[in-house]
Amino acid sequence: MTSSLLTDHYELTMLSAALRDGTADRRCVFEVFARRLPTGRRYGVVGGTGRLLSLIADFRFAPQDVAFLRERRIVDDATADWLAAYRFSGDVDGYAEGELFFPGSPILTVSGTFAECVVLETLVLSVLNHDSAIAAAAARMVTAARGRAVIEMGSRRTHEEAAVAAARAAYLAGFAFTSNLEAGRRYGIPTTGTAAHAFTLLHDSEQAAFGSQVAALGKQTTLLVDTYDIAQGIRNAIAVAGSDLRAVRIDSGDLSVLASESRALLDSLGATDTQIVVSGDLDEYAIAALAAEPVDAYGAGTAVVVGSGAPTAGLVYKLVEVDGRPVVKRSENKRTIGGRKTAVRRHKPTGTATEEVVVSLGAPDAEPHDRALQRSFVRAGVVADDLPSLAESREHLRQCLISIPWEGLKLSAGDPAVPVTMLGGSA
Repeated sequence: MTSSLLTDHYELTMLSAALRDGTADRRCVFEVFARRLPTGRRYGVVGGTGRLLSLIADFRFAPQDVAFLRERRIVDDATADWLAAYRFSGDVDGYAEGELFFPGSPILTVSGTFAECVVLETLVLSVLNHDSAIAAAAARMVTAARGRAVIEMGSRRTHEEAAVAAARAAYLAGFAFTSNLEAGRRYGIPTTGTAAHAFTLLHDSEQAAFGSQVAALGKQTTLLVDTYDIAQGIRNAIAVAGSDLRAVRIDSGDLSVLASESRALLDSLGATDTQIVVSGDLDEYAIAALAAEPVDAYGAGTAVVVGSGAPTAGLVYKLVEVDGRPVVKRSENKRTIGGRKTAVRRHKPTGTATEEVVVSLGAPDAEPHDRALQRSFVRAGVVADDLPSLAESREHLRQCLISIPWEGLKLSAGDPAVPVTMLGGSA
């Protein structure tokens, strides 16, 4: 259960006024979408849906929450009583977790009374903006790695709970492992870890540190070889562990040069199967720059948990329909299209995506190779019992990335990988 007070004051301001004037029970539709993608990005990735649905199901205003609101006079007694009895009883539909999205894609639709939907705004956006940002950045890193494993190692660079969510989003995007043990426990993500320079410095010599690690963990461990001199570190690692050591890790320096030199040295020592893991402020561009080097796995930390320069997906939660009537926001640069949206993605017979069609107040005319994008998640407050697992969502994203034109996978700035056509409604 999450605290219902992890929200914005203004949601309860609106709720109080709506309860007083009688509009709180109007049937409404809210939609989540992005007006634009982060600079340089060609697609977004829906992340966090699985987490969000569980949080919505458990969203409650506990007695201590309501007491706080009363004491601070944030809400009146009528609103406090309404909050004490709150249970979401509406519907939620949306794009599958792991789905790609583009500007205007209606990735989540929340339907119900105004009151029960409006108090969910901050929760919905907090989860989706964070996890989608991480998933998109991580997906770009996985693409840049060209089939080599990427390890999520960013826990020490963000809030402790954000670290767990980030590890989940990175795994959704195709990362092979996380260093975060709580993510492993909570979500079943494979975990891995090496050692820090502190462990080497603790011992009287590098050989003693390596010997201790191998004695405790066996030769299937990874030895950090750049505390002192990397070449000597590799020699010490193989001298202690033997030529069947699983891997060495390099965490600093010119990784392109060091990877090549380290591979040659390992091979000369007979350690032809010992892998090279590199880390140290890697983002998708640094990983791509190492594509031609003999690197077996990458460790990515800070760049992952901050969305590699785009820490939010830029998603908004907007009211688009009231009692079946489209409503439109006309603010400069923040316009919306009224009415509930339906979306499909169109494909060539080969499976390559060509267009996303979004229709307001209706459904797109069916064409061969269309794929409907929205799924039912919650009905009358009850979460569907057939939601995809994290592993299934991970595979879904992999297939989505295969389906977009190859230009859409480029790391350089450009147009969205798939154009979005908006039909119907008024802006």
